[in-house]
Amino acid sequence: MLTDLYSSGLVDLLFEKSDDFNGIFDLVDERYTHVNRAGVAMLGYLSEQAFLADTLRSHSLRIRSLADEPQPSLIDRIKSGYHQEDLEINRQNGQPFWGHLTIHAFTTHGRPYALIRLVDQDRLRQAERDLEQNVRRYEAIFSNATIGIIVCDQHGRIVSVNQLADQLFGYETGELYGKTIEQLVPTSVSSYHEKLRHSFNANPQVRSMGHNRDLHAQRNDGSIFPVEISLSYFRLEDELYVVAYVIDITVKKAAERQLIEHRDHIERLNADLEQKVADRTHALMNTLDQLEQSKDELNKALAAERELGELKSRFVSMASHEFRTPLTTVLTSAALIEKYPAEEQQQKRQKHINRIRSSVNQLNDILEEFLSVGKLEEGRIETNPVAVDLTRLVNETVADMQSMLKDGQTIQTVLKSPESVWIDPSLLRKIMINLLSNAIKYSGPGSVVTVALQYDADWLTLRIRDQGVGISPDDQEHLFERFFRAKNVMTIAGTGLGLHIVRRYVDLMGGHVTLTSELNQGTTVLITLPYANHPAD
Repeated sequence: MLTDLYSSGLVDLLFEKSDDFNGIFDLVDERYTHVNRAGVAMLGYLSEQAFLADTLRSHSLRIRSLADEPQPSLIDRIKSGYHQEDLEINRQNGQPFWGHLTIHAFTTHGRPYALIRLVDQDRLRQAERDLEQNVRRYEAIFSNATIGIIVCDQHGRIVSVNQLADQLFGYETGELYGKTIEQLVPTSVSSYHEKLRHSFNANPQVRSMGHNRDLHAQRNDGSIFPVEISLSYFRLEDELYVVAYVIDITVKKAAERQLIEHRDHIERLNADLEQKVADRTHALMNTLDQLEQSKDELNKALAAERELGELKSRFVSMASHEFRTPLTTVLTSAALIEKYPAEEQQQKRQKHINRIRSSVNQLNDILEEFLSVGKLEEGRIETNPVAVDLTRLVNETVADMQSMLKDGQTIQTVLKSPESVWIDPSLLRKIMINLLSNAIKYSGPGSVVTVALQYDADWLTLRIRDQGVGISPDDQEHLFERFFRAKNVMTIAGTGLGLHIVRRYVDLMGGHVTLTSELNQGTTVLITLPYANHPAD
């Protein structure tokens, strides 16, 4: 009763509405008697009638006939119970597909039948092929990767490693499974690494490790080697897994060290080269300086030689002229004296004797100037300051010069000086004699020569002014040079050494000398000398 009650519904659900091929096969007539709609569609027919009308397909689902087992033998085996197999089947349009065939025999109304079910396995086979390809890709990417790959769970236990990771860390295949990742970290930093792992689990990110720090790993034998590590992660059934990509950079580090050593070596070579260049440049500059100095010294020597030659020429010219005149006078006067032997001719003899004496004094003055220049050039004249009454010194010097005055010439003095100063009287006297001699020599009869002396807290000022021929501006530039004489006095006897000696004496005494002059208006020479450093102070 229960079978009759549900048979119609079960047949409809299990046979007609199935997504697979279901067919009733008459084992006596060896042909299908009924096929469900899914089976008709699976084989590519428009209807059940079209399928049953196909004389070939309605008798068998096989593509090829059975070669190894005859059809009657197969039917006899099906009648005895159950049969299944995987086989390739053609749809009506010739497109093949794989199916799983199951056959159950049953009997109704005394006649044997078979329930044939065919499941389309193309999608399953495609899934299997996809899975196989994925496995191969996994092996290519993971197992055969050229970097070490280690997969850990969130507790740090290693769940998977590739072949290179085993080699990098010195473990046999499978030996790392179940170990903690901290066992691959140097012992000195393992506790710190565990904290980093917990931090990564709390906030997993795809990133590299280290952040400009050197990372090291530990092999199975305890040796340490430098590594670069990148991290990624994935979740599987709510479980976090961490993937570490490990690269042994021992060779890279060695290359970096060699590069650094090479760079340092190059830098040292560059520094040495720069130092050598600097040293050679310095030596070259010194050589050039020495050459330049030698050139300057040679030029100075040549200039001095030329100057010496000019001085010699000028000295010879001056000496021949200056010595000839007084010597001629001496000779002439000596000859004339012989002509006045009588006693009553004493006055004429005395005149020539005076001329001889004057000429000898003139020669003596010339020689004195020559000797003074020689001593100055050799540095043999030094200052010897003593306490001096300047007023008395000036007056005595002026008195000594009276014999040189021309007709009507006078020397006036304006003296304002301390009672006693500390100064070299000999050099000061020679300065005054030279200046007064020039003033008298180059001034005419009836002229006035003024000598003025004054002082302040530190300096003495001696001014000698004449009313003589004066000096042109061009000649004033050379007046203090040796043997120089102004153009307008070339006919007047002189050596050209007086002002040169004056300037050298003034320099020795630490003072200054200046000269102002106008043609036919006279000349003024101003001497300024220090006097502060003396015992009286």
